[in-house]
Amino acid sequence: MQKLKIGLVSVSDRASQGVYTDGGIPALTEWLGNAIVEPFDVESRLIPDEQAEIENTLKDLVDNHGCHLVLTTGGTGPAKRDVTPDATLAVAHREMPGFGEQMRQVSLHFVPTAILSRQVGVIRGESLILNLPGQPKAIAETLEGVKDEAGNVLVKGVFAAVPYCLQLLSGIYIDTHPHIIRSFRPKSARRV
Repeated sequence: MQKLKIGLVSVSDRASQGVYTDGGIPALTEWLGNAIVEPFDVESRLIPDEQAEIENTLKDLVDNHGCHLVLTTGGTGPAKRDVTPDATLAVAHREMPGFGEQMRQVSLHFVPTAILSRQVGVIRGESLILNLPGQPKAIAETLEGVKDEAGNVLVKGVFAAVPYCLQLLSGIYIDTHPHIIRSFRPKSARRV
């Protein structure tokens, strides 16, 4: 059975220079460890907001390291230095607009500035690349969705669709712990 490989990329000028400690990769690593049932491997990168470097990093993680899923954090706003979506689109073979739409839909429940986000989801080869927010709290919200006080899901997070998307792209089969995020796939695509 194929083992899931995930690339994590934190895009931050200041964190990559050591001005402050990156919170994105640790937050993603912890969330993924709690959410995904199967064991997986991680390749991490902390890089500055430089489009060429982001493009090269994404290509390296997919083409050379065989990552099924690449999650970026940071650099998705309207500021001049926020070029993560531009770099992601530049290396894409196909765009998956539903991911960006749903990320903004979830985030709008928490902050009105979510409308400023330029997050995208794309396919490169057999891999899915998603741009996530930069703040650890916002990362979890985007992945898990909006829940009420009792834990009932009001708006689904984007990770609900990731296992089935990866299955369609590369044939890899993963599942999630439903108390974190319930993954969805048609009955015909489920393993018993």
